[in-house]
Amino acid sequence: MPLHDEPIPFFTLPNWANAATQCGFNIEPVFREAGIEMDLLQLDQSTVRPSQLMRAMEACVARAGAQHFPFVLGETFAFDYLPEITTFLNTSSTLREAFRVFAWVRDLINPTLSVQLEERAGKAWLLIELIGAPKPPSPYFLESTFAAILKFGRSLLSTDANFERLYLAYPEPQYAARYYKFFGTPVAFDQPEHALVFDPALLDRPLGGAFPALHQQSEALVERRLTRLLKKAGVVANIERAFSADPTLFGQGLEGMAAVLGLHPRALQRRLQDVGQNYADVQSQARFRLAGEWLQQGSLDLESISERLGFSDRRSFTRAFTRWSGQSPSSFRKKK
Repeated sequence: MPLHDEPIPFFTLPNWANAATQCGFNIEPVFREAGIEMDLLQLDQSTVRPSQLMRAMEACVARAGAQHFPFVLGETFAFDYLPEITTFLNTSSTLREAFRVFAWVRDLINPTLSVQLEERAGKAWLLIELIGAPKPPSPYFLESTFAAILKFGRSLLSTDANFERLYLAYPEPQYAARYYKFFGTPVAFDQPEHALVFDPALLDRPLGGAFPALHQQSEALVERRLTRLLKKAGVVANIERAFSADPTLFGQGLEGMAAVLGLHPRALQRRLQDVGQNYADVQSQARFRLAGEWLQQGSLDLESISERLGFSDRRSFTRAFTRWSGQSPSSFRKKK
């Protein structure tokens, strides 16, 4: 039961192609060699495994020559096939309001991406984590993520709004000099967390493109897209999404889940049987995924995680997690 190689949506296929063109090479053979299918006519149904994306990313970095492909991918990123998100961003009243986009990005584009906003010690901290990423992690996807965030942030705020520092938890790469030139802000490596730090006053600075009526309309369109996605996702994905939204369901059995999904318990069992699954296995998979996320985030102790996942005690959780992953929760967390 791999933690980090389940298929994820691939709306960003055109962005990869555009970035490759800017770097002077063709993305088609890269995707073909990585086993990634290309179908723009059914882009809303396209998926890719993180391992395939990593192979593609490494090949793109090798082909990009003088340019660093992850930076270009982030800088050229656009919600081409999700125009309602672009509208939502551009019509936001404040940066704080615009940050809701990160929850949608996780649901629609990259379920491994966790973004949290915290205010501490008089600064705003935008904390980034790629949940379930292999250890040691590759810096490439974080580089692209921060490049895209800085692009959109500066676009919304105007060029005079400077971010103060970029913290990265991985060691300084050989090409570190490119960071300072590209991001235009001080960068520190080997830090406890990945974070963009800035003046919290920027969060509530009025934005010039504020358009409340259009903003509400675009939000409604995004929510409608999410609803359609849920219907297409299938019974297993819907169960996992329900567990993520309300972990108390772990203690309510199949009947409680069926009620949330609007199904009779026997109907839910039949749907699971139709796809070769049973409720206990799906529940274990959801527990494993959430346990990995919470252990990596580090904000919850083992007792709290055990309780949230519906285990009778910490020892029961430890035994289950060790069976799933081959290592104890404490060992898994130390490798973060």
